[in-house]
This record gives sequence, structure tokens and C-alpha cells, in this order.
Amino acid sequence: MKLLNRDFLKSKSLQSTILLSIVAFSVMVSPNQTHGQSAEEIIQRMEQNMRGESSYVEMTMTIQRPRYTRDVSMKSWALGDDFSLILITAPARDQGTTFLKRKNEIWNYVPSIDRTIKMPPSMMSQSWMGSDFTNDDLVRETSIVDDYDQRILRTETYQDLETWVIEMIPHPDTPVVWGKVLVWVAKEGYLQLRVENYDQNNELANTLTLDNIREMGGRTIPIRLTLIPADRPEQKTILEYKEMQFNVELSENFFTQQNMRRVR
Repeated sequence: MKLLNRDFLKSKSLQSTILLSIVAFSVMVSPNQTHGQSAEEIIQRMEQNMRGESSYVEMTMTIQRPRYTRDVSMKSWALGDDFSLILITAPARDQGTTFLKRKNEIWNYVPSIDRTIKMPPSMMSQSWMGSDFTNDDLVRETSIVDDYDQRILRTETYQDLETWVIEMIPHPDTPVVWGKVLVWVAKEGYLQLRVENYDQNNELANTLTLDNIREMGGRTIPIRLTLIPADRPEQKTILEYKEMQFNVELSENFFTQQNMRRVR
């Protein structure tokens, strides 16, 4: 996206983490190919399993802090990579707040002041709805297929499932803050189970775990995502899917500033 300049793109970003859908096979002959499947082909299969051409999701975000816990409920519509709309449905003070991504623009509608705001780069690194995610997490700037090199590190048991652990290294010109990303993927079902993001100094920045595997929307997927910052292990943010539909009927005309005020 061109909304963010190159300098700002070095700021904290997690959207590529939440939506990373990465798998690969490890073999003794070649770390990037198994039984005729390349790592890129398996990554694409993971993407197809976790995402459709369009989707509708109802979810709850729980923000846990040492002194309080806060729940935020929301609905989300998405069309491809370029269009998404998020509606906050609870708590009452935030009800009706919407976030719109339309290609290279991000907008926020605040019903309490009846105002629509285009997010500038200076707002993108701020906390989203008081969580451990940021406004920048609404933006998916990179391609997990084209902008990373993958390498199989090992296989291991994780969450009682056999997994591949793969290392993702962004290309030098890729606009991400991470120096590397490690991903745990179940051999059965190509399910992403864990993501560790490391900074440019090779220090762990945060960990995203995906669990509570269920069938939803006709697909078997993890429906709970938990993000824990490495420097604040006493706090976390949990996203839990309540309903999910894939390949719903949506058009670009749904994702407009006018609909930000009308959608329910």
C-alpha cells in the first residue's frame, strides 16, 4: 500500500502476522520441496485453507491487563486483500465505530462525534482499540509468497500435533519491521498454530498462538488467536471467532465511507 511511506513502514506491524498462512515440508534431500511440492505451493495451499475470496466474521477481542479485562465484539467483512470493513458492536460506548480499508486508504468512523477520519501515518503505530494490536494491523502490505524466503528448520510436536517449524526471512526491500518470522504448522490440515516475530536484532518481539481447532464455515481452523508481547508477558490480547462464512456475496460497492455509517 502507498498510504505508508518507507520510513513509517519500519514501525510496528502485525497484520502480516495475524494473516500469515504458512506451511512447508522438510526432507533430507531438499528443505523446500517434498514429494513434488515446493514450499511456495504449500504456502498457497495454506492461504486457500484459511481465507476465501470473501468472508464474513463475528468475533470477540479480549484485552487482558494486570488490573483489568476488557471485551470488544465486532463484525468484519473482507473482499480479497484490498477491501475490509470492521464494525464494533460492543461495548456500548464503542458501538457503531467502524474501520474501512479500501485499497490504499484506511478510514475510521466515530459515531459519538459523527465524523469520518482518514488515518495518517502518524496514527498507524498506535494501539488499536486499546489492544496489543495496532492500527497498522488493518493493513496487509506484504505477500507471504513473494516477499519472504522460507527455510524448514525442524519438525516437532506442538499442541499434541506433528508440525513443521519454518523460518521466514523477508527480502531486503520488503517493508516489514521483522528480521525473521518463525511459524509452526500442523502436518495434518495445514493449520497454522504459532508465530514468533523477531526484530532486526534477532530478539523475540511477540508471539501469536492459534488454538481451539473447530469446524467453522465449512473449514477446520483454529478459532482462537492469542498475542503476547515479549516485553510485557503479563498482558495479552485474545481474538476468538464466533461465526465465520467464506466466499460470501460481496462487491467493492459495499466498502464505502457511506456504508461505514449504515452497516449493522
